[in-house]
Amino acid sequence: MENNFAYYVFALVVIVVAFLVIKKVASCLIRSIVTLAAIALLAYVYLTYLR
Repeated sequence: MENNFAYYVFALVVIVVAFLVIKKVASCLIRSIVTLAAIALLAYVYLTYLR
């Protein structure tokens, strides 16, 4: 149970940080890169620690 809670807290932090970065950056290409990086990071954490 603690692992799932920690993952959800980590995912929430990543989403908030990604939102703040995207809000400050105007370029569509940078937004796409930041979004893909956040998704890749969450997928890596999920596959590494929760499977």
